[in-house]
Amino acid sequence: MEHPQDKYPKPPFENLNQSEPGTESSIDPDTDHGEQSYKGSGKLQGRNAIITGADSGIGRAVAIAFAREGANVLISYLEEHEDAKESARLVEEAGKKAVLVPGDIGDQEHCKSIVEKAIAEFGQIDILVNNAAYQMARESLQDISAEEWDYTFKTNIYSLFYLCKAAEPHMKPGSTIVNTTSVNAYNPRPDLLAYAATKGAIQNITASMGQLLAYKGIRVNCVAPGPIWTPLIPATMPEDVVKNFGSDTPMKRPGQPAELAAAFVLLASEDSSYMTGSTVQVTGGQYTI
Repeated sequence: MEHPQDKYPKPPFENLNQSEPGTESSIDPDTDHGEQSYKGSGKLQGRNAIITGADSGIGRAVAIAFAREGANVLISYLEEHEDAKESARLVEEAGKKAVLVPGDIGDQEHCKSIVEKAIAEFGQIDILVNNAAYQMARESLQDISAEEWDYTFKTNIYSLFYLCKAAEPHMKPGSTIVNTTSVNAYNPRPDLLAYAATKGAIQNITASMGQLLAYKGIRVNCVAPGPIWTPLIPATMPEDVVKNFGSDTPMKRPGQPAELAAAFVLLASEDSSYMTGSTVQVTGGQYTI
């Protein structure tokens, strides 16, 4: 047992420069995805999962956990090829099949191709994790271009709709969809206007879709992370924010991707068979009411 405030590095952080979307090889301090800590127990044995944004951060932690629980994993990512290859290596190290599919999930045809690839490689889809997201901190409303607003919604919201619609016909009773929302759905940051709006929408889509698909036996839930240390943070936020990232939580530090993996496993497995339209909050104590 360990004091949770002392389990991982605390701010202030240095060496903060990253170009968007960020890479695991450049982040400092390093992220923990559960490479050494996550122990599986067969909760997802024989299942097949699609995880968007599984090249790094939360997505990589979920991919590792799912593989160690027995699932094959399709790793959807934009263009971070080296990070994606490392995620695939970790899945294969767990004895499961990894499939890499790069491309822009804001494009409906690409989302259809992700689902088609999963069917071709696995034969069926049991779990869909809509995790990939785009954000960019802006100090002024005038700094947000129409193109950036559109791209944020296409990446965070349209892709969720496209993938769920394409995957649904292939999902049997007992299948699950897990979406990544955010503490920003409850306590939105002013400098993340577009991102926070999409995360609030994901919260509502999850609640609606959980009801809509219940008759088919498909459960839909989401995880709401608080400040989590991933490459996205130094790549999209001002240095003064990154330097002290997570210090305003009761835990006095940002969370690590590994600290979210069990929540995704819960919602993907039979352990949550009476949960749909629900949100599991992993926020380091930041309030969600």
